[in-house]
Amino acid sequence: MPVKALPALLLATSALFPVAAQAEEVPMAADAGDAGDGADRRTIVVTGHADSYRSDSANGLKAPTPLLDVPQSVTVLSREQLDDQGVTQLGDALRYVPGVVLAQGEGNRDQIVLRGQNTTADFFLNGLRDDTQYYRSLYNIDHIEVLRGSNALLFGRGGGGGVINRVRKAPSLAGQSLGASAAVGTFGDFALAADLNAPLSQTLGARLNGTYEEFDNHRQDFHGRFIGVNPTLTFAPSADTRIDLSYNYDDDRRTVDRGVPSLAGKPLEGYRDTFFGRKDTNISEVKAHIVEARLTQKLADSLTLTVAGQYSHTDKYYGNIFASAAVNPATNTVSLSAYNSTSVRESWIGQANLTWQGKTGPIGHTVIAGIEGADQATDAARSEGIFPGNKASATVALADRLAIPAITFGTPSRSTHTKVTTFSAYFQDQIELAPFLQIVGGVRYDSFKINADNLLSSTSAGRTDHKWSPRAGVIVKPRANISLYGSYTKTFLPQSGDQFSALDATQATLAPEEFKNLEVGAKWDVTPTLALTAAAYRLDRENSRFNDPVTGLPQLSGKTRTRGIELSATGKILPQWQVSLGYALQDGKVRSSTTAAPAGRGLALLPESQISLWTRYDVTGKLGLGLGVTHQSSAYTTVSNTVTLPAWTRVDTAVFYNVSKNLSVQLNVNNLLNEQYFPTAHTDNNISTAAPRSARLTVRMGF
Repeated sequence: MPVKALPALLLATSALFPVAAQAEEVPMAADAGDAGDGADRRTIVVTGHADSYRSDSANGLKAPTPLLDVPQSVTVLSREQLDDQGVTQLGDALRYVPGVVLAQGEGNRDQIVLRGQNTTADFFLNGLRDDTQYYRSLYNIDHIEVLRGSNALLFGRGGGGGVINRVRKAPSLAGQSLGASAAVGTFGDFALAADLNAPLSQTLGARLNGTYEEFDNHRQDFHGRFIGVNPTLTFAPSADTRIDLSYNYDDDRRTVDRGVPSLAGKPLEGYRDTFFGRKDTNISEVKAHIVEARLTQKLADSLTLTVAGQYSHTDKYYGNIFASAAVNPATNTVSLSAYNSTSVRESWIGQANLTWQGKTGPIGHTVIAGIEGADQATDAARSEGIFPGNKASATVALADRLAIPAITFGTPSRSTHTKVTTFSAYFQDQIELAPFLQIVGGVRYDSFKINADNLLSSTSAGRTDHKWSPRAGVIVKPRANISLYGSYTKTFLPQSGDQFSALDATQATLAPEEFKNLEVGAKWDVTPTLALTAAAYRLDRENSRFNDPVTGLPQLSGKTRTRGIELSATGKILPQWQVSLGYALQDGKVRSSTTAAPAGRGLALLPESQISLWTRYDVTGKLGLGLGVTHQSSAYTTVSNTVTLPAWTRVDTAVFYNVSKNLSVQLNVNNLLNEQYFPTAHTDNNISTAAPRSARLTVRMGF
């Protein structure tokens, strides 16, 4: 979309209005003539603008435990902060979380490195697993929770470095709201989003979120579009009962871009915009359907039952041509390879959770007990690209625009059907022995069964694991607003990898990987709207796997250890001054020599230091200014340690203006200093290039 289309885009918003950001439950007030036992005590949800970037709790914890009393690092990205930063995609939001590094994901999916652990599967939606490989939009999301450290007790397998939980917007029974936002960028990218909340009666409410977004950036031939629709219903017949129903439809199509190759151990410079693919071949298409039902039932004053079920169906295709080797400096050429992949995944998840807060004598308890069952089936296939001359690769000369020949795809080189069945039970008790002392203890049992059929060789393999994942912690509170803690957690990951798309006879003989996390930390609620946290951790991973530096495929690699320190400050420094500040100092090494890596090598995409700052200062009631700074020191692209991403620093700015009570405008300028850098990679020769300076104008209206 050209910039000259901006007036038409802004005009289109005149019939739309923005949504209220956050929600909290409050008792419904009785009518003036009602009193006593006749009062209406149904629970409603009141929406309003968030007062601070800071959050007191996290839904993913499955209990109303204040973050001050949680013995692990937790970051909550509020809707207000996401809007101020002008982000619409999950990956862009996570740039401001210490300890999180964005991986490239081969240009077709969300992929992150959390405390040195690379994952495509540790994503959750409303506490339920959402592990398909695709990009996640934020149009229907209220806030994002990042729980660092091993989290098996609450979330099950995986999550060795942490998990990402998105919390969906919910209907409100308090009153009708209608809103929208429209944004356009200097690359021609734009986004439209609408949000309608409508109480249908005193006990029934509906909410409809929708978005249409088109992507463009500095890269040649890059384009994409996203369509998202999410209707939700809430039925609250009494103050003790609430039923939520949701259907989420995502339709994503975009160019698959795997960046540039390397030269002499560094990313290739001078080809920031050059596309090492073809727009008719490098295509990703995803259609995802997610249906969720949730019952929240208050059984007694201190006892709550939550039952949730989710069905998801995802159909994905992607094809790509990419650089498969470093640039040959003698001939100034690069080698290219290609393949395509299809996957269809169908998942069922059921979860029941009891939360009890009470006392046994003078001792307080917060108890979580639950069960979870899941069934997942995946059909996946891959075909290799065939270049002219019936060749598996091609060599092309470097140029501003590459002359890449058209290709075809051969018969499948891999075709599998996998089925994963899990059953879990968990129990945790957070015991308050005294106002200044709490201990946490719990354990989760997982039965994990995988069966995989190789449809090409007509062979099958299977494995069943029964694993116990403990959690222990202690919290000391010298003052009511200060806590010191220590914790130990453990989790596991089957050797079939985090996507479970294949299992061969060798993998079926191998025990799961194990993650053990030791953490100590401190939390200080300086004021009700400002929190400081500090954590130091050691994360050991055994029988771990790395991606091959050339193919990107996993290999066994023994033991690793990651150690780090994480600091953060979140909330209001002054009534008109908000801040989200994070710092991570980290180091990760291979601890046992294998054919994949000798002991002593550094882990991939793990910069020694990270700094993330986002701050907003409201100069007046109408005018606000924003500033963002992100920094990463140098990092290896893979465990080969042969290619290094140079250190970089990026500066973003924003200006906010409230035209009226119902109309606001903001301008975000990203990469203000026009820094040329390489933010991430997938292999040693698939390295992303950063976008140059760009701007994005957003208009929000509503009442």
